[in-house]
Amino acid sequence: MSVSKKITGHLTRQKVKFEIVPHKKVYTAYDLAQTLGERLDRIAKSVLVKVELPSMEKRGARYYVVVVPASYNIDMQKLKKALRAKKAEFAPEKVMKRLGIEPGALSPFGSLRDLGVVVDKGLLKVKEAIVGAESFTESLRLKVKDLVKTEGSLVAVVGKKNRLRLQKKTAKKRPPAKKKVVRKKVVRKRTARKRPAAKRPAKRKGSAKRRR
Repeated sequence: MSVSKKITGHLTRQKVKFEIVPHKKVYTAYDLAQTLGERLDRIAKSVLVKVELPSMEKRGARYYVVVVPASYNIDMQKLKKALRAKKAEFAPEKVMKRLGIEPGALSPFGSLRDLGVVVDKGLLKVKEAIVGAESFTESLRLKVKDLVKTEGSLVAVVGKKNRLRLQKKTAKKRPPAKKKVVRKKVVRKRTARKRPAAKRPAKRKGSAKRRR
């Protein structure tokens, strides 16, 4: 599944420079960082959140895309404070399907679906970030300030640092080469066998007397 043409067209119209980053199939921001060998704070994690605002009691809840670094989790209390909301919670998967987005493929470009966008201040610590683009095999690299400007995002402290750490890639050790066992040839010296001495015939008694 490639990057959504709707997203690339949206960025092109806004004259935002971006780079398509291909990678193996991944479903989480953590796996994306691990696959690309990027730091977690350079990967943007987009989460759909259901929010109830005091001024929207009769109209029902509104949905926001909350964008934090992959090294952060969303703090719902901070999000409620930033939006002055009565309630904030993760949106169910059925809402994602209703919006035509596969779970795990949400992008931070909420304006394309009339969604509000909140960007955590922690993401502004890096110049560029890799963001989702409604694809499991391709992402986008762009400047964080361009993302904020394009989406008219609210920038606030809505995340808290998590304890995730990338796994270090270790080179596979080759098994030690088997030593060749050299068998030494044992050369046995041939020794001449001694022949047994010939037995002399025994002298008969009385033979000497006869000769006389």
